[in-house]
Amino acid sequence: MRKAKYLFVAVIASGVSIFALQNTTPVPVRFLFWSLPETALAIVILTSVVAGIVLVGFPLLISRWRLHARTRSLAARLAAAEARAASGEPPADSRPGSS
Repeated sequence: MRKAKYLFVAVIASGVSIFALQNTTPVPVRFLFWSLPETALAIVILTSVVAGIVLVGFPLLISRWRLHARTRSLAARLAAAEARAASGEPPADSRPGSS
């Protein structure tokens, strides 16, 4: 499955690169108050792709980091519960007065 993901990314990246390199016509770029009179279309395309990857990838990276932290926390709680069970101590929720 992992190889299929890498193959998919490689095919998409190759397609975008070929498309960008075949479109080298100079074009004007305007954004709000900023403008570039003559920029190769390939640079505009590749810059847009990189910006899209960053805008999508950053929130995914944050959510993955949070998930990893939650997994570590739950693994530590599980290890503590297993240690209590091995020692014969009752679970934390069934102790008297822990309601």
